[in-house]
Amino acid sequence: MADLAAVPDVFDPLYSIMVAVDKLYVLRDTFFSADPSVKKSMLEKGAKDAVVMLDNLSPDSKRLSSRRAFLEYLRGKSLDVGSDYCKEAEDHLSKAVKLDPSLADAWSCLGNCFWKKGDLAAAKNCFNLALNKGPNKKILRQLSMLERHMAKGADDEAKLVEESIRHAKEAVALDVKDGQSWYTLGNAYLTSFFVTGAWDQSKLHQSLKAYQNAEKDEAANTNPDLYFNSATVNQYLEDYERALRGFEAASLRDPGLHAGEQVQKLGRIKSKRLSTIASSLNTVNVQLPLKHRTMLSLKDGLNKGVAVLCRVLLSIQHENVTPLFFLVIDSDGSSFILSIYGLRNGVIKEGDTLTVLDPFSHHVHVSWQDKVYQYQSCRVDFSQQILLNGKPTLIQDAICSTIHAEHIPP
Repeated sequence: MADLAAVPDVFDPLYSIMVAVDKLYVLRDTFFSADPSVKKSMLEKGAKDAVVMLDNLSPDSKRLSSRRAFLEYLRGKSLDVGSDYCKEAEDHLSKAVKLDPSLADAWSCLGNCFWKKGDLAAAKNCFNLALNKGPNKKILRQLSMLERHMAKGADDEAKLVEESIRHAKEAVALDVKDGQSWYTLGNAYLTSFFVTGAWDQSKLHQSLKAYQNAEKDEAANTNPDLYFNSATVNQYLEDYERALRGFEAASLRDPGLHAGEQVQKLGRIKSKRLSTIASSLNTVNVQLPLKHRTMLSLKDGLNKGVAVLCRVLLSIQHENVTPLFFLVIDSDGSSFILSIYGLRNGVIKEGDTLTVLDPFSHHVHVSWQDKVYQYQSCRVDFSQQILLNGKPTLIQDAICSTIHAEHIPP
């Protein structure tokens, strides 16, 4: 919605056009189709209809300079509703802010236009100019998202992400019941987790808390990305039951790990062979100033100063880059799932001997679709926590674990 001071009254011909444009943006933000071309066609038609309504206004409605500014703003906003950059939209929005620099929403729309163009510095300048007209939760959210986008690969990456968090918090402070602001804050915390080294899991829990607050807002419930991102964080934390529920709510994809194929593969491993593999680990001699433990002797959570020796039985294939999942066995013959973050796929092969340093152990219990899944899991967050056949992994084999919380400009 445009600035209240500039909004026409209900008897003004411009009012119906302004409402039509607002509805067009509601459609963009809340309508989702399996076929993206359906939504694209609907937005294109809505934009054309709004432009026709503007063209059909009487000459008297276009004479005042303040009216011309608002007309340019509505035309530019209508043309900019799609996901691609539109030069014509930029031209009309630029005219609008020149004719009336007080139109905060026109500055905001122009900022989004520059964002799509790839001119991020100009986009940020527009958002800041819009905020100079007064606090605005929507513009603060846009600025927060833009700063996260600008942070990728930047020298001051951490600083930009902190600014993103600050602006998202300011948006929440303006309206603590606005789910979109909480959602933006959740994404900012999520980005911060990886930018700062992917070790401070409190940031992940802050992200989840923000997502949970977002879910309380009915308007935010239409956003599948909210549930998808929340589920992805839960998957990263290996809380699979909540992750499954989130992915189901998002209805975006099947989060399964091709379990049927892996069960068949696992069934081909004979118990006699498992016993031979387990006993062979007793002959492996890795000299480390750590206490050697088996999986069942670990406490739940982080086990500092501990090393677990195991051998890879099979690699569990799935569609994500990270984490890597392996079925492994220790010297006691206990098999468990080992999830490894920060390491390139293909480095670890079946039959390799692994020494897991400072392992994070937990018991996974998942109830899903009338079935219960239980297994012991060990988690490794950094490649430095793994010795591969008695040797550290190579630097070039490390990758940066990340979760993408992407958004097109609103």
